[in-house]
Amino acid sequence: MYSPPAQHAPYPQQPAQRWWQRPAVIITALVLLPPLGIALAWMTGWTQGKKIVATVLSGLWFLIVLFSGGDDKAADDAKAGAPAAATASPGSSAAAPGKAASPSAAPALPNVVSMPFDQAEKALKGAGVAKVAALSVYTDVPLASYHPNWGVCFQSPEAGAAPADATLHLVAPGRTCPAATGTRLHAEVTQSPAPTQKDADGTSGTGGGGSTYYKNCDAAKAAGAAPIRKGQPGYRSALDKDGDGIACDK
Repeated sequence: MYSPPAQHAPYPQQPAQRWWQRPAVIITALVLLPPLGIALAWMTGWTQGKKIVATVLSGLWFLIVLFSGGDDKAADDAKAGAPAAATASPGSSAAAPGKAASPSAAPALPNVVSMPFDQAEKALKGAGVAKVAALSVYTDVPLASYHPNWGVCFQSPEAGAAPADATLHLVAPGRTCPAATGTRLHAEVTQSPAPTQKDADGTSGTGGGGSTYYKNCDAAKAAGAAPIRKGQPGYRSALDKDGDGIACDK
């Protein structure tokens, strides 16, 4: 009796793989981006043993790349710093890394007050001053033509200023400096006119002679002033007996 062949059940169809499930994609990710490749490997249908092997190998590869990259960077930094270190010789003025080289201080005038003029002049010219002028600090005391030992009371410009033509106010040896320039050493004396005297006839005793006064003709002759004409110092009507305008003429 004929019996038809037994029919087998159809094989189940495998679901279509997505692009990230393809072995080529997973292996590439395991090499280039190990963390991503490991994650993709565990999302596939690989056996447990394959997943473990892929994870271990990719992890080792990731650690090798990570640490070798750090060593290369340190080597590059060392190479970059080597030329700079070679150019800086011991004792050179090159600034240390991270520190800016400080600019050289600008020259300034020294303080020469209380110095003798010759020393002060040398100090100022050594600081770059081209011309040093000297003046007497007292207005009524002339500056000696030779004054190297005169002391400096004031300087202009003052100490600390930029070098420029300087003026020094000096005082003679043995004298003290005043509180300011433009000061007189001696007080100015003003003469007041002698009090006029009245003759018996009421005329002025000085007779236009200012402060000169002769008590009599003998005093005028003793002073060598006689005869005294009217308008000259010491003339007064009391000494002009004859009224001719000439006193003590006899």
